[in-house]
Amino acid sequence: MIPQQQRSEETRSHILEAAATSFAQQGYDAVGVAELCARAGVSKGAFYYHFLTKQAVFLELLNRWLAELDEQLAAALAGAGTVPEGLRRMARMTHTVFHAASGQMPLFLEFWSKATRDPQVWQATIAPYRRYQATFTDIIKTGIAQGSLRPVEPAKAARFLLSLTVGLILQGVLDPQGADWGLAMEESVEMFLGGLENVKRET
Repeated sequence: MIPQQQRSEETRSHILEAAATSFAQQGYDAVGVAELCARAGVSKGAFYYHFLTKQAVFLELLNRWLAELDEQLAAALAGAGTVPEGLRRMARMTHTVFHAASGQMPLFLEFWSKATRDPQVWQATIAPYRRYQATFTDIIKTGIAQGSLRPVEPAKAARFLLSLTVGLILQGVLDPQGADWGLAMEESVEMFLGGLENVKRET
């Protein structure tokens, strides 16, 4: 027999998988709980045991996606000798990010669309954006302190880097076949570092 906890986890997973597909294909507002239950093969009772509302499912998907990004960002920066090296590793990592998210791009766009109409989704979306702004600011400060980056206003440089990242992700959402977006990220970060990196030249 399958342990109850395992069955519960599988049910939750089925609901999230069904929601991710349905929201991406039809949009959040067009999908009801009954349809999610039918697609996941669960009862409404099972649905409401795991999630109080449809919105809770939506926010769980958003949080899972952001958690994956956090892990990948931390992995890219871990062990880097300098900030420029860490940023280059982060840029190379986006090949994997774009590949893994290729089937979820419509859902990503749905997150942004829903955030403009739902205060709770907006809060859940803007909070990590602000967190990334603070993280990138600290990264720039570290680079300046270690001498690998030129003295600049860290918050402004971080805002530019974040805008660059979000802009390329949005382009990948709207036109996934338009470019090699992983390579585009690498090239863009290299241009960013071209004006910011403090390269010591031998005399």
